[in-house]
Amino acid sequence: MASAKVRRPRADATRNREQLLAVATRLFASAETEPSMRAIAHEAGVGIATLYRHFPTRESLVDAVYQDQVSRLTAGARQLLAQLGPRAALRRWMDLFGDWIATKNGMLDTLLAMVESGEIAHARTRTELLAAIGDILEAGRASGELRADVPAEDIAAALIGIFTVAGSAEHKAMAGRLLDLLMDGLRPCGHSETAE
Repeated sequence: MASAKVRRPRADATRNREQLLAVATRLFASAETEPSMRAIAHEAGVGIATLYRHFPTRESLVDAVYQDQVSRLTAGARQLLAQLGPRAALRRWMDLFGDWIATKNGMLDTLLAMVESGEIAHARTRTELLAAIGDILEAGRASGELRADVPAEDIAAALIGIFTVAGSAEHKAMAGRLLDLLMDGLRPCGHSETAE
């Protein structure tokens, strides 16, 4: 009996999907209100039918953007640790977290409805993000660059607070200063600046 061949998406279909995700992410991050599906398709340079072929509903697009951003955050933690010391990796990861929070601006109503209905597993996302923070903290503890008494939950709460107060583009400088203050608080006593 012959096995059924799995059809791989055509290169242009894959490219269109990636373009739609990138544009939707950018528009969601910069929008005051949720952009229309038509506006997303137009900005991506594709027809509305192409958008609906990849994402049949607004919810499916929001879910794809959300999951893509969570994957980037969790993979980003590992990549940053491979390239930088734990302290520098954590600070860079905080910027990625801020970008993720900003992306939720233009899809907040849909996202909240999806979390409430159970379409998006908020608890699983939280667990993945805490694990990413925990990996960086653990590396920082082992190297002596970060305090050993701060749990990942505290870092997540501090980040949410910072980006709630200074999450908009016009407050980017303030967010940077607050993140730097948070990093100062994570320095172990007696740890010198030159160790960074």
